[in-house]
Amino acid sequence: MQTIGVGMIGSGFMGLTYSEVIAKHAVGCRLVAVTGGRRAPELARDYEVSAEASIESLLKRDDIHAVVLATPDVNRLELTLMAAAAGKHVLAEKPMAPTIAECDQMIAACASANVNLGVVKTERYRKITKKAKKLIDNGTLGPLQMLRTVSAFPLPLSKELFQDRLWMSDPRSGGLFMGMASHNTDFLRWLTGRDAVKVFAHATTYSDISGPPLSVMAQIVFEDNIMAQMWITGELPNPSLPSSEVRFQAFGRDAMFDLENFEYLDVGQGDKWERIYTPERFDYLKEPKSPIRLYPHIGVIQDFIDSIREQRPPHVGAKEGRAAVELCEACLISARTGEAVTLPLRGPT
Repeated sequence: MQTIGVGMIGSGFMGLTYSEVIAKHAVGCRLVAVTGGRRAPELARDYEVSAEASIESLLKRDDIHAVVLATPDVNRLELTLMAAAAGKHVLAEKPMAPTIAECDQMIAACASANVNLGVVKTERYRKITKKAKKLIDNGTLGPLQMLRTVSAFPLPLSKELFQDRLWMSDPRSGGLFMGMASHNTDFLRWLTGRDAVKVFAHATTYSDISGPPLSVMAQIVFEDNIMAQMWITGELPNPSLPSSEVRFQAFGRDAMFDLENFEYLDVGQGDKWERIYTPERFDYLKEPKSPIRLYPHIGVIQDFIDSIREQRPPHVGAKEGRAAVELCEACLISARTGEAVTLPLRGPT
């Protein structure tokens, strides 16, 4: 079968992440060239591939069959349209785009060009989250009734992020909220196996950081009357909350679980709690190439590459990417109007 040549668009932390995965971990593919961002020449040198002067020149290459968009969300529509027009398959970082209107344009362009459109959803590929999902699917929890999720960062960390990622302040962007919540909303959909039908939310910013809101609390109702609460904030004081970076709790009729992505998976059943899984540890900032950190990213890339080679849609594709954005967008609409929002969203948003 054909080895898939991949072009990397974006050279920041995630550009490095996916370059490492493609070059050293995923099979059936090879990294061909890098473009975009001030680090592109250095990243290309590190992996001994071409540093293309422009996106256009990268897309003209016959040895590139697919591109990874490790770019700000405000650029993804334009880049997807360009890539699809050039006949390249597309894997977009999350959130897929800042609005479902842009998601729909991306989907239409890739469908018209007959190229795959995948979206990064690492929560579906972690060892710990797959174990949590199995607790629901095998009936351990009984019928699912309620969920709660929190992603919370301290304000000093948020200010550091904004200094390095100026696009987060762009009002056209989904900002830090969508960057975080697109994980949470997708995971809630994946855990429940159902679509959201109603959202009520409040959003605000307590600090002096401009751009999309930094703190959002939402009540979400899924099909079959499953209720969920979602709290996203980048404005806690130090030392922040323990075990709150990416935390999920699910409550069924018979049992419940408490999950923190990088810390533990606990199950409460009968009269006790039991720790059933503790993930391997790594330093996120000091060990960006750690195989432990890269594990879910390898899963994302491998499925995307396999989908091209097997001529099928990605298992986690545009539908899932759009649905996560829709839930985030519904939160912002509800906060703006002060009213509950019914899903699916219809008409201009």
